[in-house]
Amino acid sequence: MLDRYLTRLIKPALDAAGQTLARVGLTANGLTFTGFFIGMLALVAIAQQAYFLGLAAIVVSRLCDGLDGAVARQTAPTDRGGFLDITLDFVFYASIPMAFALADPVRNALAAAVLLAAFVGTTSSFLAYAVMAGKRGQVSTAYPNKSLVFLGGLTEATETYVMFAAMCIWPQHFAPLAYAFAAACAITTATRVWWGYSTLD
Repeated sequence: MLDRYLTRLIKPALDAAGQTLARVGLTANGLTFTGFFIGMLALVAIAQQAYFLGLAAIVVSRLCDGLDGAVARQTAPTDRGGFLDITLDFVFYASIPMAFALADPVRNALAAAVLLAAFVGTTSSFLAYAVMAGKRGQVSTAYPNKSLVFLGGLTEATETYVMFAAMCIWPQHFAPLAYAFAAACAITTATRVWWGYSTLD
């Protein structure tokens, strides 16, 4: 819901940083892998109940995720890079609820499982629509620089990052936060299914 507004706000700074990073020889795919690796360090930190270290790793990981696209725009974006970026993003998203389940299985495992199930709904509806829209030659007007046609919703990347941050700051409240976000993800899935069914033939 908030992604398009945040993108407009930070895009100039990301593009400026992307120009510098491309000039010194960093590649978009290299940043994608780096961001993913740091995201996996967040999983390890949270699983060990080092929640603020995990939050720091999430922030750095997502900064790399923003910069990889900025660097790609300075060179030549590729389908390979777009595929890699979206795949590793979704693996990262799934890793954080799993990390909280590992940190405190008794209190967190069921809530983490519910949230992961909700993520399957948002992910599958997002990717299925992107495939069908791509076959029809559609272009995303809200995100023209993205590799895929982005179908928005109540819960997008910005809301997910905010919720992950809240979970790290208040880990004792992971379960209610996870249930609440799972409900919001269910709304996102429902609206995407309705939109896709209504607009595709």
